[in-house]
Amino acid sequence: MKKREVKTKRSAAGRIFQVLGIVVLTVVILAGLLFGFLAITEYKPADVEAVETVGTQSKTLAAGDHLTVMTWNLGYGALGDNADFFMDGGSGVQTADEARLDANLQGIMTEIWEESPDLLLLQEVDRGSTRSLGVDEFDWLCQGMDGYVSAFANNFKVAFLPYPLPPIGTVDSGVATLSVYAQENVQRVQLPIPFSWPVSMVNLKRCVMISRIPVAQSEHELVVMNLHLEAYDDGEGKAAQTAALAKLLEEEAAKGNYVIAGGDFNQVFSSVNMAAYPAQEGKWQAGKLDETQISGDWQFMMDADVPTCRSLDQPYAGADKAGFQYYVIDGFIVSSNVNVEYLETQDLGFVCTDHNPVLMRLSLQ
Repeated sequence: MKKREVKTKRSAAGRIFQVLGIVVLTVVILAGLLFGFLAITEYKPADVEAVETVGTQSKTLAAGDHLTVMTWNLGYGALGDNADFFMDGGSGVQTADEARLDANLQGIMTEIWEESPDLLLLQEVDRGSTRSLGVDEFDWLCQGMDGYVSAFANNFKVAFLPYPLPPIGTVDSGVATLSVYAQENVQRVQLPIPFSWPVSMVNLKRCVMISRIPVAQSEHELVVMNLHLEAYDDGEGKAAQTAALAKLLEEEAAKGNYVIAGGDFNQVFSSVNMAAYPAQEGKWQAGKLDETQISGDWQFMMDADVPTCRSLDQPYAGADKAGFQYYVIDGFIVSSNVNVEYLETQDLGFVCTDHNPVLMRLSLQ
């Protein structure tokens, strides 16, 4: 009787180890298949790529003309005041249902229509992402902005991002520039990637999209740079990308071109007074862009009277606004031959996205 009990116990233990072995082997095989899939489908842009434009425009830009420029991070239409985000200390991954996504996008379009900028520099524009329910937001913008020439460049493209749970899924996102003037020779210029393999396979491949707008009766052109610099790195990525941006700016200034670089820097310019928005412990913090890193005579334009971004560690709606973490990370770097007449951050209460749009009025000298 005792011998039979021992044999039974050993048989049960053997079955347990067998099941565990099958489970481990299955996990290893699935992980291998996932890594293989991600490696095969990895987005690998060239250092410089030509970008096609959509639409036609006959409006001509001349020296002395006044124009309005807007930069706005759209939060892919899903980071309204109801949202928090796990990378910023919240818990949200999929943060908008169809009704909320539609409301956010309509609110964004209404503001753009109201301001009707001559140049529109947008970041976090999705084209077919799980997080924005597969909506092609660039196509939606093109249809809604009749009379503009539009260009799009990817900076985040992953067939399937398995992190966290529930997973982010498919991401197809980037920057978009819309202009009432013709955009010529538009290029996507790759920035340094701070992440090593295998993280780099599923992370952002950030870029600068450069558009060239002819200036009538001038040998120079207006060079527009749309950018969204690194956010979740140890600081080295921001420094490397800022150095690459500096090189691009200096090259264009040396040609005598008019230059506007705008977007989400994920950094505050060193001349900006941030006393009104003290850093809160445990919250995501922006880097600092040392203006002396960029040689030459440049204008660093950020409006600190109104925050351009809010933290995503908790929803904004219903929160104590006085105790919230705010940032000033969206703005422009402008060459000295551009006369900036005013700069203003529009206070929209972060209803439709976690960023406020920044408007700049200028003229070409």
